[in-house]
Order: sequence, then structure tokens, then C-alpha cells
Amino acid sequence: MKRLLFVLLSGLSLGAAHAQKPYDVLDWRAPVTLNTYLVQQLHGQYDQRRTALAAALQSEPAMRAYQDSARLRYRRLLGALPAKTPLNAQVTGTLPRDGYRVEKVVYESRPRYHVTASLYVPDGAAGKRPGVLLFCGHEAESKATESYQKTAILFAKNGFVVLVVDPISQGERYQLVDAAGKPLTRGGTTEHTLLNEEAHLLGSSAVAEQLWDNERSLDYLLTRPEVDADRIGALGNSGGSTQTAYLLGFDERIKVAALCSYVVSGDRTLELSGPADGCVMLPGAGAARLDGADWPIMFAPKPLLILAGRYDFVDYPTIQGYQAELNQVYARLGRPAQTSLFTYDDGHGISRPKREAAVAWFRQWLYQESPQPVQEGNLATLSENELLSTTTGQVATAFAQEQLLPQRHLGQARELAGRRKKLRGPALTAAITRQLRLPALAALEAPVQVERRETVQPKGVALQKLILRREGQVPLPALLALPAGSAPVSKVVLWLPDQGKRSLADSVALLNGYLAQNCAVLLADLRGLGETTDPEQFNDKKYFNREYRNALTALQAGQPLLGQRVTDIFMALRFVHQEPRLRAAPVELYATGRAAPAALHAAVLTPAIARVFPSQTITSFEQILTQPTDKDWYSVVVPGVLEYYDLPDLAAALGAKRLPAAPGAAAKK
Repeated sequence: MKRLLFVLLSGLSLGAAHAQKPYDVLDWRAPVTLNTYLVQQLHGQYDQRRTALAAALQSEPAMRAYQDSARLRYRRLLGALPAKTPLNAQVTGTLPRDGYRVEKVVYESRPRYHVTASLYVPDGAAGKRPGVLLFCGHEAESKATESYQKTAILFAKNGFVVLVVDPISQGERYQLVDAAGKPLTRGGTTEHTLLNEEAHLLGSSAVAEQLWDNERSLDYLLTRPEVDADRIGALGNSGGSTQTAYLLGFDERIKVAALCSYVVSGDRTLELSGPADGCVMLPGAGAARLDGADWPIMFAPKPLLILAGRYDFVDYPTIQGYQAELNQVYARLGRPAQTSLFTYDDGHGISRPKREAAVAWFRQWLYQESPQPVQEGNLATLSENELLSTTTGQVATAFAQEQLLPQRHLGQARELAGRRKKLRGPALTAAITRQLRLPALAALEAPVQVERRETVQPKGVALQKLILRREGQVPLPALLALPAGSAPVSKVVLWLPDQGKRSLADSVALLNGYLAQNCAVLLADLRGLGETTDPEQFNDKKYFNREYRNALTALQAGQPLLGQRVTDIFMALRFVHQEPRLRAAPVELYATGRAAPAALHAAVLTPAIARVFPSQTITSFEQILTQPTDKDWYSVVVPGVLEYYDLPDLAAALGAKRLPAAPGAAAKK
């Protein structure tokens, strides 16, 4: 609704807006241009996925091959995972309850990195019982949340051993904390997102890190003498359902599953509501053609129940579409009865009817019972403090040697810096091209179409409006100021301000100074900046990035924003090369803020930039790890970049002649 309202208001006010912004060039809804482009890229990627699935559904061998391919693509996205190490599990307390007991559990998924959990064990006769992993959504109380306690209790009263796990950044496991263990951000979704951007730089993700915790949680559950290793299930709600889905595609030990209020990040979801937080978003999933249904498809034909609320903010038609695909997959694999969609007329969350449906499903398949209803009754829950597994309530303060994710990330980055090769010349340009997902140099330097629009001079300096176009790219709006006469210019000054070209277009003294020296000035708005800035209402402030929607959608498509902005710079350079008055002149490039890292990369890639002056910007990618709560980092995140180079490496490659001032210093005029 918010998106629709914006579209309507934008259309009604278009003429007025352009009258008020004399330096704007584009005559359409420019602020949503980049997002429209990115969603179209995703649609193309997911159209390929839908075509591949349709072909796979023609035979069982083809369907099995599709599953194998999806698993392989998923594993590649996850990157390298740690080795399994001793869990060093502890039961720190036991709470006897009515028909079951709750054990407070702590174990290490990695050395000096603790996971807190609650284990619900039924009373009764000895013998092994089915085990269930329960993954929590984004509630701060995590395992102590009332609905998760009731879910675990209902399962325990029906004969299951249940492990309820605190996710990263929730419950007792906050990672970005001060010396007293107090969180530095306002909630788990923010922390997930900041940790995710850190991990991306190292070739990993919060998804992979949470997956590993959950994998080790399963390992712990299987150490319990009460648990039958051949009867293991998993379920989760909201973000916990996403955790569950990611585990289903990874570990074959799970035999039955349920996903409730399944949060996903396919093309329809990204178009309708934008990206979720960092524990959901897996960079490159679109490029790998993995949609929300693909993780359940990897699990097929094992029994899988989808639990949905008809009025959930999670788009119900999307869930219906996923279930329709699952129905076809399970039918092709000869098990049509082993998947089902349970819908209740409520909203988000694992409510009582959904809990009852989940327990009935698990009893049907893990106890081999004929389907029969389950009644919950009145269930007494415990307080958050009663369920604490640590003495202080946070692993950060409970364990003196605890190594939290920010420290691990920074240590890994510095280890990479110490051992990576110092790339130069073709090796460095190849690394940049690969990491930024750029096309070959010939495509970067391909001709541009130039649409010349009116000339404006509200402050006395004549500025011609230009739109630079190239097939398959976002149109680039620009303003061109030329010195009087028709003689070739002595220099071209290309300005890329973070706040957009209009922030300099009124700088009469600056522009006249250049023109007096026979210099041409080209002011351009890189995609997502200036007049194509994404509207504020589409970028929740909790994500600490003013263009989170576009930055994450770009990463989903496998096209980092930084790389796309390098492409824009090459379009501007090609325009200069095509213009008779400009082509022989050296180009000096000035860029600020989010445009500056793109300028630095472009300068390494082409000698067409004689000198570059980046300012008011990040000085290294490692700075993101040393200042993790600063804002707008996602705008410059490049997955895996620290395995190959950092920004100081680019500065060294350019040298003082082409880079007179280090990145971050004030730009010289």
C-alpha cells in the first residue's frame, strides 16, 4: 500500500516536482528507476529458474537432477564453513515441569563461541524419542517467547524431545555489545544486518553463520541419549522458518519439517516489500536462481508442512505459489501426500491452531500415526530469567574468552590481509572485474547513446541536460558546462557528488573557475544518487542504510551497487571520448561519499582517468569491521573482496601522480 500511494502521488506531482528542480534531467519517476531496473534483473533470473523447474517436472530423473543442482548452487553461496570441533556442552540447570523438564543448555558451535538453548524432555518411560529442533523468529526474548515455549511444551507433551535455540543477536547471544554486554543497536534485525554486511566482505554471510550454529545444534541434539537419530524433525517461525529452510537444504538427517510464516527473498517479495534483515538475505541467490521454494524442494519428498496466516504480512499468494510448486514436485517424486499447506485466518506467528497442526503433522510421520487432531489446552510458561542458560544473561559477559562475531570478522580480515598477494596490473584488474561482477572491458567501453535536452542557466552558467544510455543499463542523467567557443577544451572535470549533481550545479564560482581555464565540467548522478535516490519510505532506518532496498536487491541479483556505479563512470567516460571537443583532453575525476569507492575502482581499470580525487568516504573495506555501527556501509559492500584486495591496494596501484590525495581526504578543486 505504501508503495502504491507513493506511485500515485509521484504521478500527480510530477510536473510540479520538475518545475521545482531545474537541474533534474529525467522526466519519469526517477527515484524508483534503480529499483525498477534491479527488480527487472531479478525477474529475468527467476524466469530462468521457473523455466528450469518446468523442464525438471517432466520426469523424476530430471527432478532429482534439479534438486542436486540447487543444492550445489546453495553450497557455493554459503562459502567455506568451519570444521566441526568439540561442543563442550553443559547443562547449567534443570526445571521440573508438568509432564516434562526443561534443561538449560550451553554448547560451542565453534571454539569460544557459545550457543544457548532450552531442551524440553518428556517424562515417562525410558527409551528413545523423536527429536525436534525449534528455530525462533526475531523476538528479543527468543527461546523464552511465549509462543515458542508453548510450541515446545506441546511437542514435549506429545512425546518429542525439543531443542529451542537462541539465534545470533537474540536471547542471550547479542554480538554487537559494549563492555557491559549491552547491545549497541536497537534490536536483532539491525544487528543481523550489520553482521551480514561484515561477513559479506569475507565471502560469507549471516545466513551461513547461523546455519552453522543450527548444524551444531543438531549435532548436540543427537548426543542426547533420549533422542532417536532416525526420527529428527525441524520447524521454525518467521525468521526461524527461514533458518529451518536453509537447514533443510543442507543436512539430510532431518526427516520431517514445518515452516510457519515463511520469510523469503524471491523476486516477488523483493518487488512487493523489499529485502528483509541480514539473517534472511543471501547474496547472489537471484543470480544462482534460488527462490524461496527451492530450499523445501531440496528437502523433497520428505514430509513438509507449510503453516500460513491468511492475513500475514508475508505475502500469502507467494506462499500459495510455493506450495503449488511443491505439490508438483512431490507428485513427480511419487509422494504427493507428504506436503501440505495449513492456513488459518490470522496473521504472522505460530498461533495455537498452527502449533496444533504442526504437532499432528510430526506425530503422523515420526510416530507413524494416522492423522488425528491435537488439542493444546492450558500451558504454563516460564519467565525469561528462569530460562537463562548463562549466569549473566549474555554469552558476551558470561564467558571471559568469548569471541563474538565482530571480533572474529576483524581477525579474519586481518589474517587475509597478511597472507593475500599484492595484486598489480592485469591481476588486479581481473580481481576487480570478478568481484564487482563487471562485464569485459570492451562492454564497459561500448558507445553510449546521447540524448541532448534543454540547456538551463538559472545561476548564469549554461548547463546542458544529457541522458546517457546503453542497452541493458540504467540511463545516466548528467549536466554539461562548456567554455565559450568551439575549440577543444584543455581538461574535462567529471564530478560525481554523493548528494547528486544539483548539489554542485549552483556553485557558480566553482563552475566559472573551471570554465575560465578552458575546462569542461560534467556533473553526473550515478545510479541511486541524486535524482535517482531511492525514496526514504522504502528504506527502514533500522537497517542503518539509506539505500538498503537497492543495495540488498543488487546483491541478491549478484550485482553489487559499487560495481554498477563503476559501469556508470565508464558510460560518462565514453561520452567524453565520443565528443569532438572533449575527446583529446585529460579527465580528472572528483567523487564524494558513496561515489568515491566506485571512482577509485574505475581509475584502476582505465588510464582514461588522468587523476582521481575521492573524498568524504571510506578509507578501506576493513573500516566497516572496525566501525560496524556506522551507517551506509552496505552501499559499498562487495562480497568476498577482502580475500583479494582492499582500497589501500587500489591507492597503491594508482600512485601519487594519479591519486594526489588519499581516499577520505578533502578533495582539491
